[in-house]
Amino acid sequence: MNKHLSAQKRHRQSVKRQARNTAIRSRVRTSVRKLRESIAAGNGAEATERLLNATRAISKAATKGVFHRNTASRKISRLTVAVRKLTAGA
Repeated sequence: MNKHLSAQKRHRQSVKRQARNTAIRSRVRTSVRKLRESIAAGNGAEATERLLNATRAISKAATKGVFHRNTASRKISRLTVAVRKLTAGA
């Protein structure tokens, strides 16, 4: 255990941030996985709805600093292209 009070505080903060980041990252992964399942099933309406949820989760992760903003933008762009290909083909 750290002896300095400031080091103890930094450790407590890092533990809180790690828990928050893990939860946010998990939420993003789950929403993206569900979206990809909808795309694979060929369900355009459901994929469009889930795209909104995934986009919201990714944007929030970028706002909180879990993802870099360019990474978030790239992920959103690729998912949007996949959904548009699905809905254009239908």
